[in-house]
Amino acid sequence: MDRVISGGMQDGDQTLDNNLRPQTLDDFVGQQNIKENLKIMIQAAKNRNEPLDHVLLYGPPGLGKTTLANILSNEMGVNVKITSGPAIERSGDLAAILTNLKENDVFFIDEIHRLGKAVEEVLYPAMEDHAIDIVLGKGPAARSIRLKIPPFTLIGATTRYSQLSSPLRDRFGSIFRLNYYTIEDLQAILRRSAQILNVKVEEDGLKQIAMRSRGTPRVANRFLKRARDFADVIGDGVITESIALESLNKLGVDALGLDEIDHRLLESIIYKFHGGPVGLETLAASISEDSDTIMDVYEPYLLQTGFIERTPRGRIATDRAYEHLGVSRRKSKNNPIQGALFD
Repeated sequence: MDRVISGGMQDGDQTLDNNLRPQTLDDFVGQQNIKENLKIMIQAAKNRNEPLDHVLLYGPPGLGKTTLANILSNEMGVNVKITSGPAIERSGDLAAILTNLKENDVFFIDEIHRLGKAVEEVLYPAMEDHAIDIVLGKGPAARSIRLKIPPFTLIGATTRYSQLSSPLRDRFGSIFRLNYYTIEDLQAILRRSAQILNVKVEEDGLKQIAMRSRGTPRVANRFLKRARDFADVIGDGVITESIALESLNKLGVDALGLDEIDHRLLESIIYKFHGGPVGLETLAASISEDSDTIMDVYEPYLLQTGFIERTPRGRIATDRAYEHLGVSRRKSKNNPIQGALFD
């Protein structure tokens, strides 16, 4: 694997997280319909000795988009180059990457919706014609030449499918939406991760972690590593149900996977804005959180679990949110400054 643009993660943590990633589709748990389609695509491409068709993966963060990109390269027996949309600032940066690809390589772009328009224009002929157009010189003397590049597979990942331009979206041969994982799937993922981490864990402990992981493998693995810390320090090295619960409670994660920010967000809607509607920017300012973080990280799960509704006028707290926080609608309106957020 060739990571073109590295993230800010420490080398040790990056190596550990990479070790937890499955390397084949058979090892990848969940997303069954996507897996079946990808297996057919891979076998067909191998039979024709062609590169895999371009693939777009979208959905909330932490569901396995990067992992699937690595798996596809492994299954095809080719290299993968990884970068992100914001990291490619100029069209020349993209041209340099594309010209260094080898035949049938996988090129993975995370946050592809954040590509600049000029960069995106370079990508169109590369995806369709395996060529890039380069402009030499400036002014009246400028001329354009077309440079051939090897056939390759572009895998794009995004949490903002609607922000992709239509010309780019239409050039992908396959588009898949990743959904949240079931508790059973998360338990299977955690069981595999525990074996890799060489940590002993009881099934009841796994279930507690899975139930509070927001349907997201990345969150589940993070909770598993923190529970391992508690097991090593205050337990006998085994993640039991009580150890799992204590570690999750210390992390501020409740029985449905809501953390401190989720609670602050819901309490702000309920107490400050009387249940809504309230606009995203106003809501973000009220809890001192970035609006993109709320939209990409917190809202998808709150919408999926029915704690908030998104309307043309703004966000609204649902009856389930009031019930979960133990608040009546009348009480929230009569006591607008009451609640854990303002204690």
